[in-house]
Amino acid sequence: MAVSTVLAGARVVLPTGIVENGRVIVENGRIAGSAPADAPALDLTGHWVVPGFVDMHNHGGGGASFTSGTVDEILTGVHTHRLHGTTTVVASFVTGDTDFLGRRAGLLSELAEQGEIAGIHFEGPFISPCRKGAHDETLLRDPDPAEVRKLIDAARGQARMVTLATELPGGIDSVRLLAEHGVIAAIGHTDATYEQTRAAIDAGATVATHLYNAMPGLGHRAPGPIAALLEDERITVELINDGTHLHPAALELAFHHAGPERVAFITDAMDAAGFGDGRYMLGTLEVQVKDSVARLVDGGSIAGSTLTLDRAFKRAVTVDRLPVESVVQAISANPARLLGVYDRVGSLEPGKDADLVVLDADFELKGVMRRGTWVVPPQVG
Repeated sequence: MAVSTVLAGARVVLPTGIVENGRVIVENGRIAGSAPADAPALDLTGHWVVPGFVDMHNHGGGGASFTSGTVDEILTGVHTHRLHGTTTVVASFVTGDTDFLGRRAGLLSELAEQGEIAGIHFEGPFISPCRKGAHDETLLRDPDPAEVRKLIDAARGQARMVTLATELPGGIDSVRLLAEHGVIAAIGHTDATYEQTRAAIDAGATVATHLYNAMPGLGHRAPGPIAALLEDERITVELINDGTHLHPAALELAFHHAGPERVAFITDAMDAAGFGDGRYMLGTLEVQVKDSVARLVDGGSIAGSTLTLDRAFKRAVTVDRLPVESVVQAISANPARLLGVYDRVGSLEPGKDADLVVLDADFELKGVMRRGTWVVPPQVG
């Protein structure tokens, strides 16, 4: 028999807008359109119910690395982010030897097939040494389409995105290859000009990897990749809204030019997310996390983040003063569409997985449900 639960009284964010005193009906792990009269109800008056968060760029958490961790460690990292509202996560790799990355992709593809992760993102090794950030320069390579294809094949249909410096030799051909295979080609860690970036977009690139970071700044005579990525309606821009990677004015500029329909909030999280300060390894490089900011021990470059998406959500609403509906679009619907899973997640519509987050009036996380099961039982009353 169907088991139904009604979440009642909250402000519910739907694709059509905010519903006051709304009802979300959960039945057998999915959002339902109606419920029996005697279905148990949970009073969420004074709270928000929003779709589960979708993180398309995440390197780990809970002390675990998606690039190098064991299966159990990877699952720990995934669960850490679920505790913070991320019900759908893509596992991102940092730069490594291509044979090593291929083996890791084979391992993580099994977790994707089991539904634990939503696929694999290769951030490197096909990036610019001029904009390497926290990537090992000795392992960087030009984006040879044959090597790109090798990694895609190793992922057994679970490759979702590859970040490329598309101005490098083989970059444009690799973008075309990715587009042909239904894999997102993301422009990032790039030293490209405005014109080179436009060429990559025309070839099929659709995402800007953490816009502003690891790319030339916006110039009045040399606008570079930022202008090209913001102005083109075919591009969705990733933003790391942790207060460290972006000045609020830069975030406002992105929302003004791209609009909420072309922004995807990400964490770019590393092992320390949800775990604490200390020393960690990011790929082959040592990282010091202090006051929740991750930097390379050698050189001091920012090395990913310790962000969780519940913090990104609250900051977007309370500090950046963005409308709640726009934040939901950027943190759930947009990445779900890009990943090709919007038919299942990303909004609270009947028939979709019952992935949702309960927030209080101050936008503090109070409950997380994934596929109809409480990961964080609601703390209300």
